[in-house]
Amino acid sequence: MLKQISSLIYVLEDKNAMYKQIKNSYCCVGLMSGTSLDGLDIVLCNLEKTEAGWRYHIQKSATITYSEARRDDLLKAWLMNGKELLKLNRRYANWVADQVNLFLEDVDEMPDLIASHGHTVFHEPKDGFNFQLGDGNIIAAKTGITTVSDFRSLCVCLGGEGAPLVPIGDMLLFSDYDACVNLGGFANVSSQIDGARVAWDICPVNFVINCLVAKTGLTMDKDGELAKQGRIIPKLKDELDIIPYYKEEAPKSLAQEWVEKEFWPIIRRYNKHALHYILRTCYEHFTDVIAADLNGFIDSGKILFTGGGVYNQYFMQLLRKKLKAEVYIPDLTLINYKEALIFALLGVLRVRGEVNCLKTVTGSKRDNCSGAVILG
Repeated sequence: MLKQISSLIYVLEDKNAMYKQIKNSYCCVGLMSGTSLDGLDIVLCNLEKTEAGWRYHIQKSATITYSEARRDDLLKAWLMNGKELLKLNRRYANWVADQVNLFLEDVDEMPDLIASHGHTVFHEPKDGFNFQLGDGNIIAAKTGITTVSDFRSLCVCLGGEGAPLVPIGDMLLFSDYDACVNLGGFANVSSQIDGARVAWDICPVNFVINCLVAKTGLTMDKDGELAKQGRIIPKLKDELDIIPYYKEEAPKSLAQEWVEKEFWPIIRRYNKHALHYILRTCYEHFTDVIAADLNGFIDSGKILFTGGGVYNQYFMQLLRKKLKAEVYIPDLTLINYKEALIFALLGVLRVRGEVNCLKTVTGSKRDNCSGAVILG
């Protein structure tokens, strides 16, 4: 019996050493699903640690669009009972694993690891809990590749927001910019201020816009064409502008539950107004809030903008007029896949045993190395 136990410990320690081995370069898959519900973003990338810092190269990328039924499941997941949610968790993870296997069919070099953000269902750090859909155990089992998932939980357990997680990637890969802004389901920003990386969620963007236009059967307001037709509803804008969250100090973060509680009740009071009027008011509100936050600490320099929101020409036109700093929009691959790329980096930092979550960003008790590692 002692020999058997000793042998088992040896095997576990050997595997543990395998995934903690420090290398200079990694081939990784990064997975991201955001609240805008566009689909599952997948990148295959190379990450290399050099004397000058981290470098990246994206080999391949794809967005797997959600079916209407899957989008509906994800949108309503927070309302499901425990058993339904557990079933969806497994179903979604199996689907993600299948997409990864298909994505890797024509790849010569198999990745060292998969880093999966999952899809956020619950994000309530003030009550000490969070939940990202998509069991990493299933992804590791079906792909045979070591998988890192559940990146938020340790931070929340340490008293932090558990978000945003991308800023350490901004710091390590995109430090040439004065700030990095992602316009996804929510707008968030990260920047180096007084020698420390800080970040926060600014306001909702695509999550609200996409939900509003869904009433017309559309999935997005392409180029802001609907909002362009409307006029601002002054009273609605006044109500939106005084939402308490905007006055809170960072670190702070937003989620679907916040929109349900704080944002939709205000919008519903103006349902008698035409949709394009409500949209136009939201556009003005969002760009005002974003500009106020950014102008508060950047009056010159260059801001990197990524995420699906940058494709909305009318939204960006409004925003550019209000910002003091220069707006820089990169190539299409980085616009679409920067967050998936950075999650690949977070996975690498996790298996190296290095910090991948900053207390200055999330408000946790300490910097930490977050994520569950499941050996493939």
